[in-house]
Amino acid sequence: MEFVESLKMASSMLMANKLRSTLTMLGIIIGNASVIAMIGIGQGAQNLATEKLSDLGPNVMFVLPGSRKARNATFDLPRTLVLADAEAIAEQVPTVAGVAPEINRRQLMSYRNQNTNGMIIGTTPEYEEIRSFYVDKGRFLKPMDLERNKRIAVIGTEIANRFFKTQNPIGQQIRLNNINFEIVGVMQEKGSFLGSNQDESVFIPLTTMVSQIVGRTSPFGIELSWINVKAKNEETVRAAQFQIENLIRLRHKIKNGEDDFGVSTAKQMLEIVSTVSGGLTIMLAAIASISLIVGGIGVMNIMLVSVTERTQEIGLRKAVGAGKNDILMQFLIEAVILSVVGGLVGVAIGSGFVLVIGLISPFSPGISGIAVLLSLGISSSIGLIFGVIPAQRAAGLDPIVALRTA
Repeated sequence: MEFVESLKMASSMLMANKLRSTLTMLGIIIGNASVIAMIGIGQGAQNLATEKLSDLGPNVMFVLPGSRKARNATFDLPRTLVLADAEAIAEQVPTVAGVAPEINRRQLMSYRNQNTNGMIIGTTPEYEEIRSFYVDKGRFLKPMDLERNKRIAVIGTEIANRFFKTQNPIGQQIRLNNINFEIVGVMQEKGSFLGSNQDESVFIPLTTMVSQIVGRTSPFGIELSWINVKAKNEETVRAAQFQIENLIRLRHKIKNGEDDFGVSTAKQMLEIVSTVSGGLTIMLAAIASISLIVGGIGVMNIMLVSVTERTQEIGLRKAVGAGKNDILMQFLIEAVILSVVGGLVGVAIGSGFVLVIGLISPFSPGISGIAVLLSLGISSSIGLIFGVIPAQRAAGLDPIVALRTA
């Protein structure tokens, strides 16, 4: 019997049992949908992280406190950097265009009878340019604000929308750590960075942060959360990183021991995030692929049941001249059709889910053509592999025995 005839007969048998065929495909559908959705979401997370880090600019660096081991062991970074380190970088590193020391603390913020938790960031006027985080209304910090320890604040859009829905926040008083601060500016919307929502931040002068929020906690100077640094251009980033490392080692009297600080560039952070998110995407896809195997087992089970139910049909076909290969071909084609159709439906459902996630979340998920082809290829192969046993069982039936048992 020709392949086309086997295809027609297999299709007609599947159409005659629509409910059973649909239930058989269900595992394949769920498996393919899961694979496409997990890969799409993983790529979306990677795209979001890449976008946020790219916004920093290629010549931005962060000087982080603590050794590499200490930074990997805890989220509460040790305080090994002081303001004098930041001042030394600004004065002595020629490849640096700007330095913005930073102290941050999560504190209770209130306006009248409204309260929320947000990040208070004590910094300097250079922060705005270095981090490309600009003011939307009003103004940012000025050198005079630091000199006079002024109680002024520049708030993020999330804080502004939460406390001042219908009124202009400029000139209003916000309470930080039970101290009144005058709002002089509202930042542009920025989004999240390293797990923190920057739009929930309030910026105040670094000197005010030290004298009225956190206090002096070290005899060696003003402890910093980290130091934001901007190199003159992308070509001088590596030189700036090398010079900063040598300068702080000299200041901290580190000769042969492990550094009590680290210097990370935006490019290095991007590479780390891409590696981690790529690994997570592969892991999620591998977990979702288990559903495809389960779906293949379902196909095999239903096909074995089908062989038992169609014993008389198989016996009659063999009695009128159908060969073993003809029966084998028909059942294999049925298994492959179930897998391919189930795969196509699963890809459509998974793609739709990815598109919905892209509409309702900040992710920018993508539907990978390679992932679609790979998913379809795997599901088709699974159908073929798991369809072999039922097909061989059907082809091996003795026509006389089949007719007697029917």
